[in-house]
Amino acid sequence: MHSRRQFLQRSALLAALAPLLCVPSPAAEALLGRRIPSSGEELPAIGLGTSRSFDVVLDDAALAPLLEVLRTLVEGGASLVDTAPGYGNAERVSGELARRLGVRDRLFLASKVSSTGREAGHRQIEASFKALQTARIDLLQVHNLQDTATQLGLLRELKAQGRLRYIGVTHYLESAHDDLLAVLRRERVDFVQFNYSVGERNAERRLLPFCADHGIATLINRPFMRGTLLARVRERPLAPLARELGATSWAQLLLKYILAEPAVTAVIPASATSRYMADNLLAGQGRLPDAGQRARIVELFA
Repeated sequence: MHSRRQFLQRSALLAALAPLLCVPSPAAEALLGRRIPSSGEELPAIGLGTSRSFDVVLDDAALAPLLEVLRTLVEGGASLVDTAPGYGNAERVSGELARRLGVRDRLFLASKVSSTGREAGHRQIEASFKALQTARIDLLQVHNLQDTATQLGLLRELKAQGRLRYIGVTHYLESAHDDLLAVLRRERVDFVQFNYSVGERNAERRLLPFCADHGIATLINRPFMRGTLLARVRERPLAPLARELGATSWAQLLLKYILAEPAVTAVIPASATSRYMADNLLAGQGRLPDAGQRARIVELFA
């Protein structure tokens, strides 16, 4: 249940963003949430990826626009920030922004381990706690299945100690989906992160159904295929289908396509501006496409 304070925050945020987004201010509405199967905890379905976009130097000028991105995320009712030590300065930037805004207790922080060997993994994880400026990380994932068995063993120990809340595995290529499935069949995890979009639909075949059947939360990366999908429609007017779904941008239409898959827990598009963060959040409101509308969205990007 969303509190009156959250409702008012979202109302004020959406009203303030309306001129920026060039759309009428929508009625205040709770952001779509999905349950994490292993716990029942609800997670807002729109999150924030930090690959590339948060890899900046830690000075006031570089951090200022990203501070507004994080503020928009939180005030819009979202919480998930996904980062990694392999994303340059992104992990340190995420921790510093959370500290400056004083919002750590309102965030769901996800990071990754990408080391080989237990000791190297342990050192990297401890560095992540320091970079994120937190005593507990909400989700730690084995990045791109690197030394998976060893690192998952370590993550389970840290989870048992209460330092991690959830554990998972990740990849970003369709060619790795079979490998992800093999890991999920033999290892119990809370989350799996992978690529899925209108342009990369392989996950619909086996990966998403498997996660739905076995109670595994899913995080979706590359929803815009690093901008490739948006580039295809940059010079085209927004399709009439968008109006049917209450979408006011191509980005929202792409995100709604993903969120219409019930096995998707959350999608994590990267953003370096508050304008784009706000636009992404609006995809988590209003109608989601049915099967016929999803097929029409695919056709628009064919």
